[in-house]
Formats: sequence, structure tokens, C-alpha cells
Amino acid sequence: MANIEILPLAGQDLPYLERIDHSYHTDFVWQMEINSDEKEISIRFKEVKLPRSMRVSYPHDEDDFSDRLQRYDLTLVAHSDGEPVGYATVLTENSKILGMVSDIVVLRRLRRQGIGSSLILAVQTWLSQKGYAQIQLEMQSKNYPAINLANKLGFEFCGFSDRYYPNQDIAIFFGRRV
Repeated sequence: MANIEILPLAGQDLPYLERIDHSYHTDFVWQMEINSDEKEISIRFKEVKLPRSMRVSYPHDEDDFSDRLQRYDLTLVAHSDGEPVGYATVLTENSKILGMVSDIVVLRRLRRQGIGSSLILAVQTWLSQKGYAQIQLEMQSKNYPAINLANKLGFEFCGFSDRYYPNQDIAIFFGRRV
């Protein structure tokens, strides 16, 4: 992996970040099953292999990219040889309990080389320095690469929200203490 430097978002980073392909490919999804009766509701996520690899689009409108980035409390950018190659966005609570990582995006040609992990660890360090207790990752239930990354870094499944994204996809959450 190239030498990576992680810095807060700067204005000159935006043109590079806007051009990053936010889609991903997956061979698996986490399928949600709900069973309920009057005394019990059970919800189960089950890993399901797809019949063929699937390209999944970014669940947000990419046309308002720079406006969306301004809504976050923190955006960290990974640089390789001075060029932005990925980023992570974070929303925080005023109670200083939780920092929510909404996006981890890396240039396609550099994925699975540790840049996403480095971004998450940098966010965790920032949250710890600011006195936050927990970090949480948000992702589509289809985002098997991100689910694997969360598991690799020791995050645990901690919840979901149905029809969370503008495209009506399910969001799943993984968290841990910082």
C-alpha cells in the first residue's frame, strides 16, 4: 500500500472526491427476515450468496455531494502522494456519546489495501480525543465489503433501520467503544 496521510477535508479536495465511484460490487447480502405474533417479534439477518455478482449504487444523490459534505461534523480525507484517494464522514451527538461514520469511500483501484481501515481508525482516534464513548458504522445491508471490514476491525452488529436511505434500502449499524 502507498503511504497514506489522513487529513481533515480541505476545499481543494472536493473535485477529487466528487469523481470517486461510490458504487461497489458484492456477491453476498444480509437478508432481513421478520417473524411476529402478538407476543414476540424476531428479526434475523442472514448472509445470502447472490446468484451472480451485483453492482450496488451509492444510496444518496451524488448531485448534491458538496452540500452533503457540509452537513457532517467531520470529513477526513486519505491522501496518497498528495492526491485525495478516499474519505470518511462523521456525524456526532452533542452528548459526546456517539460518533456515526456514514461514508467510507475509497478509489476503486485502491480498495482492499487498508485505506478504509486507516480512515476508520483515524475517526476513532479523533472521537476518543474529543471525549466520545462510541463509534458506529452505518452501511447498506447489501454492502458486504463494508460488513467484512466492520467485522475485521472488531465492530459488532448493533441495529438496523428499514427504508433508511432515499432509495429505501435497509441500513445496518455496527459499533464499539472508542
